[in-house]
Amino acid sequence: MWTAIGSDSTVPIFEQIMAQVVAVVASGGLKPGELLPSVREMAGRLLVNPNTVARAYGELEREGLVESRRGTGMMITPDAVEKAAFMRIAMLKSRLRPLLRDALAYGLDADEITRLIQAELAAYVSAKPVKPKPARPK
Repeated sequence: MWTAIGSDSTVPIFEQIMAQVVAVVASGGLKPGELLPSVREMAGRLLVNPNTVARAYGELEREGLVESRRGTGMMITPDAVEKAAFMRIAMLKSRLRPLLRDALAYGLDADEITRLIQAELAAYVSAKPVKPKPARPK
């Protein structure tokens, strides 16, 4: 359920942890009323500093995805599934926008960007390199 954190990623570690929790909740891996692993347990699983996990959990609590239960831990809130579905899209959009801005700055048009995204998605899904179709002459 929990995957290794990419220390070489440009995404801060606490955001990677948040994204994992959001994805697990949105996919039904954790249901309302269930507990997240403790800060120490999660830090051990992901091989990160406990303070980083605590920061991620704090942000998730501010977002209303989890709530702190004294003496018990962080519990998934009743409306967390809906919130997680929304948060997952918002998080992806925030990462996608700079890439789209860069693609446009490199002179690609919307059709070229769409073809590139489709080709990369197909390559990722099939784990085989797929060449994007050449751009149509303008």
